[in-house]
Amino acid sequence: MPKIEIYTTAICPYCDRAKQLLKSKNAAYIEIRVDIDDAKREEMVTRSGRRSVPQIFIDNKHIGGSDELYALEQAGKLDELLK
Repeated sequence: MPKIEIYTTAICPYCDRAKQLLKSKNAAYIEIRVDIDDAKREEMVTRSGRRSVPQIFIDNKHIGGSDELYALEQAGKLDELLK
């Protein structure tokens, strides 16, 4: 199973949506809360080039946010990444 990291905040419907999709795929992930750790927020910005959450990485490859994750699912490409 790949290493999945998702940068989130506590109150974020897009984060919840992305986590729900991953859970529906039985994909284990590491949640990194950037609202309680400024260093992790800077790490997220450095890795992704973005300030918004969620930011999702699968095996250190930047996927993007919730919309991009769902786009992969719609295109039938997410399952391949989660193998």
